[in-house]
Amino acid sequence: MSDQVKKAWICNVCGYVHRGPEPPDTCPVCGASSDDFEPYEEAPEAPAAVSSQWRCLVCDYVHQGDVPPEKCPLCSAPAGRFEPFEGAGPDAEGDGACSRAVVIGGGIAAVSAVEALHQAAPHAEITMISTESGLPYYRLNLTRYLAGEVQAEDLPIHPESWYGDNNAHLRMGTSVDAIDLDGRQVALADGAAVSFEKLIIAAGAHPFMPPIPGASREGVFTVRTILDADALLAAVSRGGRCVCLGGGILGLETAGALAKRGVQVELLEGVPRLLPRQLNEQAAEILEGYVNGLGIKVRTGVSVEAFLGDERIRAVRLEDGAEIPADAVCVTTGVRPNSYLARRAGLRVNHGIIVDNLMRTSHPDVFAAGDVAEHGGILYGLWMPALYQGSMAGANAAGTEREFGGMPRANTLKVLGLDLFSIGVAVPEDASYRSSSEEREGGYFHFVFRDTHLVGAILLGDTSLAAAVSKAIEHRADFSALLRGRPSVAAILGHLAQNAQ
Repeated sequence: MSDQVKKAWICNVCGYVHRGPEPPDTCPVCGASSDDFEPYEEAPEAPAAVSSQWRCLVCDYVHQGDVPPEKCPLCSAPAGRFEPFEGAGPDAEGDGACSRAVVIGGGIAAVSAVEALHQAAPHAEITMISTESGLPYYRLNLTRYLAGEVQAEDLPIHPESWYGDNNAHLRMGTSVDAIDLDGRQVALADGAAVSFEKLIIAAGAHPFMPPIPGASREGVFTVRTILDADALLAAVSRGGRCVCLGGGILGLETAGALAKRGVQVELLEGVPRLLPRQLNEQAAEILEGYVNGLGIKVRTGVSVEAFLGDERIRAVRLEDGAEIPADAVCVTTGVRPNSYLARRAGLRVNHGIIVDNLMRTSHPDVFAAGDVAEHGGILYGLWMPALYQGSMAGANAAGTEREFGGMPRANTLKVLGLDLFSIGVAVPEDASYRSSSEEREGGYFHFVFRDTHLVGAILLGDTSLAAAVSKAIEHRADFSALLRGRPSVAAILGHLAQNAQ
């Protein structure tokens, strides 16, 4: 191929890349003149990868297959909203050293650990212990269940037969009382003991209940399990009044789900804006306006003084003395890792169980993953990292060497009917960051750069380039050519779209 054909030029207005010996007279995308083009050095084109796993960008469902499904079975997103997912999958091969493993937990980290462990060590006997009495299910779909969009039978991750097919014995409806590392066994609440060669702790987290007077009254709920969701639905009917405390992702989705059921919802957030960790002020203001438009009354920057009532909740009193009538209160103010078993067993625990890049704890034959694991000082508390960490823990328990190097925090919003994708740094921390933002018809876009790399983004309304943004951040794509000037949002979007093709 000649040098002339290899040469490329980038439009500094919209990011269009032109290939040829000279820039075009005018940009075919935005009409900019040839003076707005500059030489563009392209990285060598990598061979097209063939993926056997695909991740839904809306709900994080992972599909096994050479192509994505026509639509997501969880959230109905079309095939175009899937991206290749490079998790520890069927090609993981262990050394066969593990013949008996115990997995504590029933969430996605535990299930993905079983999947990867069985793939790497097909003959290993696996015991999976879950406190819930039903089959492990998609916990991220609980708010869609609250909204009536999916039914209980749609929630399980796998049918019961799958566990037998994968050499996994389910112990449901019981909990682990203690872990004996020297004796290599776990003691169950029902009096049984299960021995192990390798142990994977994926015990998840529990909801945090702030120390608010009246928090023990009937009608005050948290939502972590399907039983919690059923209890909340039983407490509020159409026309009933519910106060949701917490303006994070779960609080917003719970409020939106109840509003769809015809419940009168008031959402309280202690800081001055919604989603303070995921959004900047402008995006939060747009989101708040949208939420208010759904009939959900939003109050930010407020503090709750007490939950009022006799045996049952009747109102929420704020610090300014205002009282909000309530038939129910749903508290979504974060979670705390279930790390007490590990602490009592003598494993290293900070806020969560401390793990290395192999998801190994301070004991060489014990691994941890998901909401209970602390990696590099980070507790992710998110579905995608939990799935990925579980896969790593399961594969490594079987003798592989799969490293988890961390991943940018990414959040999507369901139920409300508004597409939202936030990843990485939402608000620049100091002058070493550069950002570009724009509110336009169809959404709001915000991009944060540091040096030559994209480190964060907010896509509100139009999230069609979420996969391209994720890839650019995770692979540390070089934006130096684009950042020589002051790129507009249109230029950044054009650059991302060009590289997504």
